[in-house]
Amino acid sequence: MKTKIFFTVIILVLTMQETIFTQNKERKDVPEKYKWDNSVLYKNLDEWNQEKIEIENQIEKIKTYQNKLCENANTFYDALKLYFETLKKYYKLSDYAFRLADEDLRISEHQALNQQATTLGTKLNEASSFINPEILKAEPEKIKRFFDEKKELDEFRFYVNDILRLREHTLSAREEEILASAGLITSTPSEVYGIFDNAEKPNPKVKLSTGEEVELTSAAYTKYRTVPNRADRELVMKSTFENYKRFQNTIGANLAGKLRADYFYAKNRKYKTVLESSLNVNNIPVSVYENLINQINKNLPTLHRFLRLKSKMLGVEQLHYYDLYTPLVKSVEFKFSIEEGQKLLLEVFNPMGEEYVNTVKKAFEERWIDYLPTAGKRSGAYSSGAAYEYHPYILMNWTDDYESVSTLAHELGHTMHSYFSNKHQPFVNSQYSIFVAEIASTINETLLNHYMVNNVKTDEEKLYLLGSYLDLLRTTIFRQTSFAEFELEIHKRIENGEPLTGEDLSRIYYDIVKKYYGHNEGICIVDDYIAYEWAYIPHFVNYTYYVYQYSTSLIYATAFAEKILKEGQPAVDKFYSILKGGSSDYPIELIKKAGLDPLSSEAFDLTMEKMNKVMDMIEEIINKQK
Repeated sequence: MKTKIFFTVIILVLTMQETIFTQNKERKDVPEKYKWDNSVLYKNLDEWNQEKIEIENQIEKIKTYQNKLCENANTFYDALKLYFETLKKYYKLSDYAFRLADEDLRISEHQALNQQATTLGTKLNEASSFINPEILKAEPEKIKRFFDEKKELDEFRFYVNDILRLREHTLSAREEEILASAGLITSTPSEVYGIFDNAEKPNPKVKLSTGEEVELTSAAYTKYRTVPNRADRELVMKSTFENYKRFQNTIGANLAGKLRADYFYAKNRKYKTVLESSLNVNNIPVSVYENLINQINKNLPTLHRFLRLKSKMLGVEQLHYYDLYTPLVKSVEFKFSIEEGQKLLLEVFNPMGEEYVNTVKKAFEERWIDYLPTAGKRSGAYSSGAAYEYHPYILMNWTDDYESVSTLAHELGHTMHSYFSNKHQPFVNSQYSIFVAEIASTINETLLNHYMVNNVKTDEEKLYLLGSYLDLLRTTIFRQTSFAEFELEIHKRIENGEPLTGEDLSRIYYDIVKKYYGHNEGICIVDDYIAYEWAYIPHFVNYTYYVYQYSTSLIYATAFAEKILKEGQPAVDKFYSILKGGSSDYPIELIKKAGLDPLSSEAFDLTMEKMNKVMDMIEEIINKQK
């Protein structure tokens, strides 16, 4: 739908950024080869301003089609063509402004440019807001006749059909207005949680075995739960979650309010459940979510094997939940210059085929990437493929370590996805959903890990890579699926009209965590204060049925990587169904075309097979060292 297409790029860009200014080097001192080339889009600000004027004029033209959109096939086509041509120009304009601002956030002129682009986007969104309602208001047969009469409309077939698909869940204009206004109220739980958790909640203070006194803010908890001293780890985790216990009923009432708001929207849009409502945006069957939970529960023995291995490697007789964040092996330092990282990744991506590797080379040679941290530059990393007729861009903050190489591999996955989708799809179908976005990026990280494990020189290096990979699988697949199961269960309580207090939430969460970590079998003891961990996790109140995508992305990416490494080019060719697919079909169908059935066990079987192979390699090294 239009709003989905409009916001996807902005969200993908903004959510992957952090605003921390720790760099000292000035941008003018960075060699050109390490900076992206913005002149491809606009040679100067005069060109940018000229295009802005053109967009403003086109926005006014779009308005003239209101109440006329469905008069006849020609008008219908002209209006859609104008809208998407304008949107395409706007994406280019805003992408340039975003990146110019990110080069140095201290430059107010560039921030002003960014604000101008955002304001223009709001105007475009407002001017085109009539498109969906007028399409839905028209008789389906009339719309079908338009496509029969004017063959050029075929470019917009998927876009229009997707709007029509949601007809039964779209209300009258007045009802839609009321639901939109309700957002002023239903957004409150997220705001309340953010203020309370980050500002007003008192944080416990503890004294570690080193004598250091620590206030357990969220950042401090994340840092100190990994310390080597086991008693300190327990103290940090216990103090943090027992502090949340003090407020479980307040935080629980706030979360229950958010769940009721979710159900309010779903019910009024004629959905049976919130899950159905959330997944239907991308036409994802509820069975995909249910299959994830069922398959992961079936494969809990693989997680339990990992926990036993972790207990053995940490040298503890009985593993506890507070031991889970301790690294399996000591960290190994890898050093990579930018050129060394580029060379490595070109070798890593060889299994993806010649076209993929040559495109990555173009990214390196044609300055698609802004590498170095500089004073005022946006920190973090992201990829943006918003400028449809041009190449994507990547923001990096390279620090000469393995993390930099891994981050670049990840962002190149997004960039290749954008590049090939833009190249093979019309603009209207060039964007892609988050459900498939992380598959393209995560498969690159998987290939990097595979290459490094097979090419490092020492057992210590190999153990570090294998151990880090296992921790990734544990936290992303099993932990996030446990969150997904918890989210499903608490939504069901609200939908069934059952009470849901903070104590109820703690009991539900605790039972799920104990099941996952084999508490009753003595595999990993989940101490009673873990029952309150749910209150620490902001995703439950900030998002609705979102976290499951972390799990599915890694599972599908791992499975695709395994197929590519085993089958070679035929598997690569199928995978291009995702890379080139954009939004030409729904995410589930693109994944099927790429060679996996999300409703089968194949992806899960391949991923668990991979996880067990990694554990086999670790045990082999340990036995050899003994």
